[in-house]
Amino acid sequence: MSRVIVLLLDSFGIGYTEDAERFGDYGADTLGHIAEWCETERKNEKGEPRPLFLPNMNKLGLGIVAANSRRRPLRLPLGPEDGVPAGACGFASPISRGKDTLSGHWEIMGVPVEFEWGYFTDKEKSFPKELIDSLIVKGNLPGVLGEKRASGTEIIKELGVEHCKTGKPIVYTSADSVLQIAAHEEYFGLERLYDLCKTAFELVRPYRIARVIARPFRGEGPEDFVRTGNRHDYAVPAVGKTLLDFIVEKGGEVHAIGKIADIFAHRGITKHYPATGLANLFAQTMSAVSAAEDNSLIFTNFVDFDSSFGHRRDVAGYAAALEQVDNLLPAVFAAMGESDVGLITADHGCDPTWQGSDHTRENIPVLFFGKQVKPQILKPMETFSDIGQTLAEVLGLKLNHGKAVKILFQEV
Repeated sequence: MSRVIVLLLDSFGIGYTEDAERFGDYGADTLGHIAEWCETERKNEKGEPRPLFLPNMNKLGLGIVAANSRRRPLRLPLGPEDGVPAGACGFASPISRGKDTLSGHWEIMGVPVEFEWGYFTDKEKSFPKELIDSLIVKGNLPGVLGEKRASGTEIIKELGVEHCKTGKPIVYTSADSVLQIAAHEEYFGLERLYDLCKTAFELVRPYRIARVIARPFRGEGPEDFVRTGNRHDYAVPAVGKTLLDFIVEKGGEVHAIGKIADIFAHRGITKHYPATGLANLFAQTMSAVSAAEDNSLIFTNFVDFDSSFGHRRDVAGYAAALEQVDNLLPAVFAAMGESDVGLITADHGCDPTWQGSDHTRENIPVLFFGKQVKPQILKPMETFSDIGQTLAEVLGLKLNHGKAVKILFQEV
């Protein structure tokens, strides 16, 4: 039996989709624009250009599929010299109606989001008065701060001091279907924040909101306020059975690293590995690979690409993080068993050169690897669910959505 290892680089888009104009994202290209920025803006000690260097992902075909997705060449040094990737590579386009985290993850695992989420669209006074009034009463609060669309890091700089003085939590949203609550771990209390978010999660149900996110922070002032790793997402469960559910129903295991468990509302999870930061997430991934039995899914979300670099429009940070993870990949390759299948992919884009600070509607890379994976360039996938259906077939399962592609030397 096989094991499947999914390394999801959150927001690592590789070129705008055919419907990107509807989202205001025509021309967005997370990987392409990062690579171009490195070519022109990043220098080595001699003052020479220092291109984006992703030799391991590029050997798996990243440069090939990125060029196909973005409809023009992309220079990534040290790719397969003969044009043949070391794995089965392609790209996938979304059919879900949103470009949010839940939609991307659910669709990959076989449940496209074919309905419209609810959103808080007003930039100021974003939330209905009755919602805020109920949150204040049920949460026994002196009031709230914010009530607007905002960057999570900027709003704690703006309102963090007032929050600590008054005890009023900071409530804000973004372009996603989300309500977020920021509070100081010491002045407000972490468990109190979690309880408040649970209350908010029940209150937003009538508004079809996908997630309520607890955003704890520490520090004594605007210059040193910093969000901690104790974030917690309260998410709506997937509306259908995902690959995770099918694996567990058949007696397999799902090892969820990072925020994967929250994204799937802790359904279809057999073991959760809390972790923050790229190095810790990778270390926990390796722990899961060591512990997982046959017929298991090891699923990691590397959230920093999205939260720390994409949303913050930090091109240099995004590039460095990509190179960091690429440098760690050989450890995964070496730990894989004979029949294991690995996958590098994403859930949406978040082009750090794009206007605003929101996700971008992009295609995602699909890089399958493993000793039994047949090197090939795959046809474009019309839905992310083709990825999940392919992994399901590797595990001897079948999903309710998506079309599997043959990636192994011997068909399963």
